[in-house]
Amino acid sequence: MTLIADRPGPGAARPYRFPPVVRRAAAGGQVVAAHLPGQNLAVALLLLDVGAGQEPVGKEGLSGVLAKALEEGTAQRDAAAYALAVEGLGTALSTGLDWDSFQASVVIPVDRLNAAVELLAEAVRTPRLDPADVRRVRDDEATALRMDWANPGPRADAALRADLFGAQNRWGRPMHGDPESVAGLDVEDVTVFHSEWFLRPGTLIVAGDLDRIDLDQLAAAAFAGTGGGPAERRGPIEVPLHNGRRIILVDRPGSVQSTLRLGHPSPHRGHPDHVPMTLAGTVLGGAFTSRLNHLLREVHGYTYGIRGDFAASRRFGRFAVSSGVQTAVTAPALVEAVGEITRTQATGVTEDELEVARSWRAGQLSVELQSPRAIASALTTLVVHDLPDDYHARLRESLLSADVAQVSAAAATHLHPEALTLVIEGDAAVIRDDLEATALGDLLP
Repeated sequence: MTLIADRPGPGAARPYRFPPVVRRAAAGGQVVAAHLPGQNLAVALLLLDVGAGQEPVGKEGLSGVLAKALEEGTAQRDAAAYALAVEGLGTALSTGLDWDSFQASVVIPVDRLNAAVELLAEAVRTPRLDPADVRRVRDDEATALRMDWANPGPRADAALRADLFGAQNRWGRPMHGDPESVAGLDVEDVTVFHSEWFLRPGTLIVAGDLDRIDLDQLAAAAFAGTGGGPAERRGPIEVPLHNGRRIILVDRPGSVQSTLRLGHPSPHRGHPDHVPMTLAGTVLGGAFTSRLNHLLREVHGYTYGIRGDFAASRRFGRFAVSSGVQTAVTAPALVEAVGEITRTQATGVTEDELEVARSWRAGQLSVELQSPRAIASALTTLVVHDLPDDYHARLRESLLSADVAQVSAAAATHLHPEALTLVIEGDAAVIRDDLEATALGDLLP
């Protein structure tokens, strides 16, 4: 007996409306807020215009160590007293960073929001940064990275980034650093980085019931004691494509699996083609129903899963494909992946494929943008990437209205299969000859 199941078709994307955005200058900084009527929980997020991209070359991981050190007490309280003060409000201080920004946030009932923002600012603006604490945090971070880098993937990721963007540039090195760069940081690196970047006002992001929130009072707490003006906003980086494909082999002796990373540079986040690029990436490799996943997982059985998409920061972007395959099928898996990227670039997408991608991407908005924290995160996207206030309000329609011609044109323009870097982390003694035989590109020493 044969069981045949038809893949279900896409459903209609549920309606979604992004709340109105409020902007104002206050207390020497900027406030960007979204009104969520009747919402008892609120989010306050301090957004600083400093991320991994501002770290000096050779000091990768500096901002991550500083972020963890902020939890080790302030000039006013030791670590235990600060933790008790935060816990006493029923919240927690969350920190995060990317290439472009540092974030510190709290989620808390509206009636305790002012006190929570005061504690948040205390940690960010006046951290204790005791040398013994900083060294301990640094050593913990270096140890965590050593454990992570013992697994397949991080070395391949680092090799791809270095080849695409140049290891001499900060953006050509891992965002969170590597075990050696973090272990080499000293206390002065952390304190100087804090004094240079963390005393600037930044932007206060607020998501909550603005009828019950005094934005000016929150701004006064968030920006107290700051100065120096906004950080310089540098423009997009022009990253040249390679002339021809290249293969980089990262040796992992005895490995029964090869880790694949394929990629090339792509436009920055503010590029006008962002929506059609996103949809093209979804059709090619950004969903379980994608072309790459169907071909390599379902047709050939080479992998449990493969993903490919466009990702971008304020100044640069990249298209990348990632997967893990059995060592024996490393070469044919690469051939099939490059072939599918080439086909998508040459022939574009179909209406049926695009309908699934549109419905999924637009439908995500009504699911993902429900909580105050999610709304606050969306507001940070507006600020970091200089997007208009109605960007999220128009995003659903932008996704649903993108047609085959637009998305196919984005694929043709922004996919560059001829310039791919193919990084393979695996047993070089076993797979080197097979990789050379594919003729996919020059095998670099």
